[in-house]
Amino acid sequence: MGIVYKNEITHEDANAIRASVGFRRIHPEQLAASLDGSAFVVAAYDGQRAVGMARLIWDGGSVALIHDMIVAPEYRGIESELITRVLDFLRAKLKPGFGIQVDVRAWSSQKELYENLGFRVSTPEQRGTPMQNCLTDHIELTDAMFGQ
Repeated sequence: MGIVYKNEITHEDANAIRASVGFRRIHPEQLAASLDGSAFVVAAYDGQRAVGMARLIWDGGSVALIHDMIVAPEYRGIESELITRVLDFLRAKLKPGFGIQVDVRAWSSQKELYENLGFRVSTPEQRGTPMQNCLTDHIELTDAMFGQ
């Protein structure tokens, strides 16, 4: 059976994909809220198993972020299809004269993939320095829930 793409994914399936690549699993309530709050989600399934996903965080105007582009190791190669579906969703929303700045956090192994899809590396001089602040309240409780 081939890969089937859907525009939905459960928090259980999303956490299974995260775990398959060694990422921390997220509290089910928090992950469900993240998925529900996404402007667009695409998930790849092989039969009943979720094997890849990408989600779009978008303000509905000019700023968008592709996040959680994750593929189970044995299914590498479907990343381009996932990202293309996200970009097609955004292209369908463009109106004459509109532009959408699409950002993505690419791991070094993904740089060529994103460049082939039209992305360019940003420098701090062009867009500022990416920064983060991870707010947490006893994340060890979620870690204990999953034994991670």
